[in-house]
Amino acid sequence: MLDSAITDQLKSLFAELESSLTLRLRPSEHPRQQELRDLLAEVAGTSSAITVAEEGEPSPTPRFDILRGDEETGITFRAIPGGHELSSLVLALLNADGKGKLPDEGLRARIARLAGPIRLRTYVSLSCTNCPDVVQYLDQLALLHDDFQHEIVDGALVEEEVAQLGIQAVPSVFDVAGAGDPRLLRVGKADLPTLLAALEEQYGTSRETAAPVTVKDYDVAVIGGGPAGAAAAIYSARKGLSTVVIAEQLGGQVRDTAGIENLISVSYTEGIKLAADLRAHIEHNEIDLLEHRRVEEVAGGAEKTIRLQGGEVVRTRFLIVATGARWRELGVPGEREYLGRGVAFCPHCDGPFYKGRPVAVVGGGNSGIEAAIDLAGICSHVTVLEFAEQLNADEVLIKRLEQLPNVDVVTGARATEILGDGAKVTGIAWQDRKTEQQKQRELEGVFVQIGLVPNSALVRELVAVNRAGEIEVDSKCRTSAAGIYAAGDVTNVPWKQIVIAMGEGAKAALAAFEDRIRLAEPAAG
Repeated sequence: MLDSAITDQLKSLFAELESSLTLRLRPSEHPRQQELRDLLAEVAGTSSAITVAEEGEPSPTPRFDILRGDEETGITFRAIPGGHELSSLVLALLNADGKGKLPDEGLRARIARLAGPIRLRTYVSLSCTNCPDVVQYLDQLALLHDDFQHEIVDGALVEEEVAQLGIQAVPSVFDVAGAGDPRLLRVGKADLPTLLAALEEQYGTSRETAAPVTVKDYDVAVIGGGPAGAAAAIYSARKGLSTVVIAEQLGGQVRDTAGIENLISVSYTEGIKLAADLRAHIEHNEIDLLEHRRVEEVAGGAEKTIRLQGGEVVRTRFLIVATGARWRELGVPGEREYLGRGVAFCPHCDGPFYKGRPVAVVGGGNSGIEAAIDLAGICSHVTVLEFAEQLNADEVLIKRLEQLPNVDVVTGARATEILGDGAKVTGIAWQDRKTEQQKQRELEGVFVQIGLVPNSALVRELVAVNRAGEIEVDSKCRTSAAGIYAAGDVTNVPWKQIVIAMGEGAKAALAAFEDRIRLAEPAAG
């Protein structure tokens, strides 16, 4: 199952394992049991520290648990973790041995305060690009908490179970701690701060949060770890300024981009690879990184104070806001009610759930047309709804779309409601902007692709923003507040492109350095 390149890579990764790790394979009569048996044997064959033991209570589906010595780690796979989830198995083994990028001490203390018992089950698709992040974060929580169990389930192995729970999007995280039916806790992509906050709300904490701890004073603090934030931090550090990056997840929106072909000098890369490259470049410089952090409050003044969820505090003279943007919602009835039950934002992750079924894509820009092209290869029919009178995507994408026989395009359409029967989506309604006639179409899924909204809420009381919520900046990325700069998709700079965000991040850092030098100059006598 594993090719020689992957096997060699695993041998290298597992070469320094110190703990004895066991993959406990549960007996099963499932027709794919041998497939799992073979995969685990190949993984174990890459390290003498890993063994496979087929024992325990029988399971109706292929299943295995990870043990460290004789101790349960709390991690169970009801899956044959190939595809994207092979990385989740590999990281679970490394993390169980204390290797890899585990949360820092500040986050560990917060995780330990979660009130147990915590029992979670995450349904995934092996083709989902968002699922591994959620799986890996929850696996880490299981390893770091005394009373936390996490089960990963491949939905393709338990189709009846998926149908019974009404799952139409992944990853879907369920709370299974109680005696009743599983309770949906979270659906879709999520970073560690989001998951931790959801668990704190669901389970509570075992004791009061400790008093805020000041992390450090910095010359420059950058909020955001995407292309703009990374460039700002690197340029600041190279100017000799003490620098910290505060980010929920390094890479930001870039991580959701499959293929990137317009980053000058790089003919092709992918979002995950670019995010990894940004991390490597940050770590190559003297930059402190506070990842998996969510900023709760920013106070202005000569010295800016940044308060983080969990009690940490950062103080800085110069603040660069590079918080990017998030997917824009339609804001119509039914959208939030049917999220994960027919309403989705990621065609790559959730498209397979609609195989052979009719869907709609709302949005005629590049992201919408790319989504429609991808979905046309899976779904029985795709309807594209665009608000404007013509599609706004690149001509090459439009021509590719026009060649597809199972796609209809409706322009001049204002989406007005997502229709459903209480359990799932059954259609979409829209208004013809020319005739004002109300129309609707029966379908089973709606993918929203209408662009981005800037993440500027943290500083809207401190700096000027335009009607769209974008932070207004001058030619050197200065905002209306002294000592606060902004760069990237969160600003009013046109054309939200990676290469532009990088340049703007560099400009913001150079402007902060220029202002620091100017303020340090002695007054004329």
